[in-house]
Amino acid sequence: MKINALDLRRGNLVNHEGRLCEVIFWNILKNDRRQFVQMKVKDLQTGRIAEFKEHGDTKWEVLENSVIAISHSYRDGTDEVFYSEEGEELRCPVPAAEDALKWKSDAYRGLVVEGQLVSVSAPTSVIAVVAETSPSIRGGGSGMKDAVLDNGLKVRVNLLTNIGDRVRIDPETMEFKERIQG
Repeated sequence: MKINALDLRRGNLVNHEGRLCEVIFWNILKNDRRQFVQMKVKDLQTGRIAEFKEHGDTKWEVLENSVIAISHSYRDGTDEVFYSEEGEELRCPVPAAEDALKWKSDAYRGLVVEGQLVSVSAPTSVIAVVAETSPSIRGGGSGMKDAVLDNGLKVRVNLLTNIGDRVRIDPETMEFKERIQG
């Protein structure tokens, strides 16, 4: 579906020069005679960001998409294989799922564009086990210390956290949320 640049919005997926891109910034600029759209798009395969200033009536192809819950099954050569809740097999290139698969989870979010799985993201919070950290400090206040998780990633955790503790982390910001009891 083609729409005018004035009708685009942040989060739209567009086809730009044959590449799948997400609109990450969008703003209308006006002068005396016409309107322009200032925007940034992010290529979902390479991560590159391009900036544009377009006439308001420039046509952009917007792609139909949906986000679905999927579970990881296995790696098959250059593809990662996932299954939807309905049991449908979905495949995507390894780089499209690499960051999400650093986190162990029963369910991931898959971005499906025109029937094709194009990227995978981790849930909004994940639970990981602390593999390395300095000894906990009882009554140490509300400070933070460095820790290495069981997946090898480094994060900051609170002072009461010990090796072997389960912690909830925001995978996008790597922010420590809480220590899981039990």
